[in-house]
Amino acid sequence: MGKASILSPLKAIRFLFQKPLTLRYPFEKKEPAPRYRGFHLNDWDRCTGCGNCADICPNEAITMIEVPAIEPEPGNKNERPQLDYGRCCFCGLCVDICPPGSLRLSRDYFHIHFDTDTFVFVPKDEKKDEATFLPAEEYSILKASLTHRKRDYEGFSPDLDFALFEPQRVPMPQVSAQERKQSFVEMVRGYSAEQARSEASRCLECGLCEEACPANLRISDYVKAISEDDSEEALRIILEDNPLPAICGRICMKHCEDACSLGLRGEPVAIRWLKRYAADTVESYRETLRAELPAETGKKVAVIGAGAGGLAVAYFLRLKGHGVTVFESQPAGGGMLRMGPPRYRLPDDAVKDDVDYIASFGVQFRFNTAVGKNVQFDELRERYDAVFMAVGTHRSYTARIENEDRALMALDFLNAARVGPAPDVGRHVIVIGGGNVAMDVARTCLRLQQMQYPGQESVTRAVCLESWEEMPASQEEIEEAKEEGIQFNPAWGPKGILLEQGEVSGLECKAVKSVFDEQGRFSPTFYEDRTMVLEGDMVIEAIGQGYDLSFIPDHLMESLAFTERRKVKVNEDGMTSVPGVFAGGDIVNLNMDAVTAIADAKKAAEGIHKMLSEH
Repeated sequence: MGKASILSPLKAIRFLFQKPLTLRYPFEKKEPAPRYRGFHLNDWDRCTGCGNCADICPNEAITMIEVPAIEPEPGNKNERPQLDYGRCCFCGLCVDICPPGSLRLSRDYFHIHFDTDTFVFVPKDEKKDEATFLPAEEYSILKASLTHRKRDYEGFSPDLDFALFEPQRVPMPQVSAQERKQSFVEMVRGYSAEQARSEASRCLECGLCEEACPANLRISDYVKAISEDDSEEALRIILEDNPLPAICGRICMKHCEDACSLGLRGEPVAIRWLKRYAADTVESYRETLRAELPAETGKKVAVIGAGAGGLAVAYFLRLKGHGVTVFESQPAGGGMLRMGPPRYRLPDDAVKDDVDYIASFGVQFRFNTAVGKNVQFDELRERYDAVFMAVGTHRSYTARIENEDRALMALDFLNAARVGPAPDVGRHVIVIGGGNVAMDVARTCLRLQQMQYPGQESVTRAVCLESWEEMPASQEEIEEAKEEGIQFNPAWGPKGILLEQGEVSGLECKAVKSVFDEQGRFSPTFYEDRTMVLEGDMVIEAIGQGYDLSFIPDHLMESLAFTERRKVKVNEDGMTSVPGVFAGGDIVNLNMDAVTAIADAKKAAEGIHKMLSEH
């Protein structure tokens, strides 16, 4: 580098008499660059309060604060980011990590105020410039720092191409639709170790999923363990709150994924498949994890039903040292999980792995034993210190249509198809219903048709009251059914089964006007003059299921309390109005799925343990 001339400072003299370039702010403004990074804006309608912005901030300039005016719900906390501009360096990392894309930086970088408190505020979208949760004096300060923000001053905004998270999940290897409908082989093949680690590494650990999970699993912790290639630790964490990882890793309704922050602009973390990976990777839960039992308490609990709720409560009670006997009318454990979901979704081995693990703790099973028939309910109350009812919904509802006696019931059909021998099906099957059970029935029929009528034309149709938007089946089930060739007739209701020479020939349907009334209650209405006929030689009803409590004697049924929706009423400990009798799962909850039954079981296990400890 050459030496500077001693005359260099004199060169500045040429600017001495030039007019200065001065902005008379705020009367004159200089337009900043389009992607300038100024003060923050936050769209509260899109913000979920996940806190990723606070976690990534290198200067700890962001704090999440509670906003009482926001009602928290699954997938949305009542927290919003607060910025401290004494710390902020405007790096924009908070914008690039924001999953919903609600946080961005304006092009406004001027703020003049004598009160230094105004440099710490909660950014809010300029279109909703009223922070009603703040006291009046604090809001006036906040208002002073917000009023000059305009939409055309928006600068550094989220861009998925430069996001600090991966918006797309690792694809799950699956059997193609054309191949999978030929058999009952499990259609989802599962992640490899490399795929599981890659998918788990997408998790931002914001915890929204855990708040949405009915069983409150430590999802972030076990997903992190998988990302670190420690499936044993992941399974150990899962089993703290959910003893059915192989089952739930396949058929869980995944409320957690619905709440995942990544799903707002991309795809949620594949939490369900990662749970399955942890369960399938560990060959023997008990031998690998070496779980130990506490000392025996001498107390005994009877559990009615070996479904999700019954298995879970047995597991949690055994971990507390109580003796547990499970009474199940079926020849094996699993309850509705073994009777309902077809093997291509839930293979027998997955059910067996979870049931065997629970049995390994010393839980006693009495299979082929129906309460009310092989053993009486009053007898259980006399012999055991507590009773837990987890009987599920085994009774199929009917549509009460003409010639309904010629229709098959969904649960009977699915059970027969699962335990074998496979029932004969028609070449033109009509399934009434639009829920997940109806999808299971239709897709099972399709597979049986491929086996029983190879190379011949066959059709399976689904007809339901609901429109495409109202259909209760999961979108995943609907799309997979479409891929396999199921034909749908939404917004049509069954009127009657048609017969020709005593044999089923079709189903007459009428157009649906509405499914729900103004209060949102199920109350379908029809266009009686608009009808159609679907040709078919077999009709299966899958319009819903109910429970059967006929095993409870009359003198106890009179004192058993129910909710307005005819569910068994329980207190905060899971106990019914009958002392010592607890309940959970489908007979208690409107949200009828395995993980909710497990959550009920965990609550009831605590309640039973508390009651037994007091006596």
